[in-house]
Amino acid sequence: MPKRFPQEFRDDVIRVARSRDPEVTIGQIAADFGISESCLHQWLKVADVDDGRKPGVTTSEQTENRELRRRVKLLEQENEVLRRAAAYLSQSNLPKG
Repeated sequence: MPKRFPQEFRDDVIRVARSRDPEVTIGQIAADFGISESCLHQWLKVADVDDGRKPGVTTSEQTENRELRRRVKLLEQENEVLRRAAAYLSQSNLPKG
């Protein structure tokens, strides 16, 4: 599991990377902050979407989608329990004869 960095740290690194001089590479900035170059590229990509610079699903939309999927799954499970209970109760209420 990759190490989680605080959001403030990420924001600082992104700000530095975006305002860098042309001769400074992303790799140099990543090394200065002790992260991998690919990690910084990913952070920049996510920040561009979140800031509206590029199209895509924002972090808040991803979080909302994840929560909604979880809620749908729970409701489907509850619905299945109710369906089974209704089937059981309808069979147990049949007249014995």
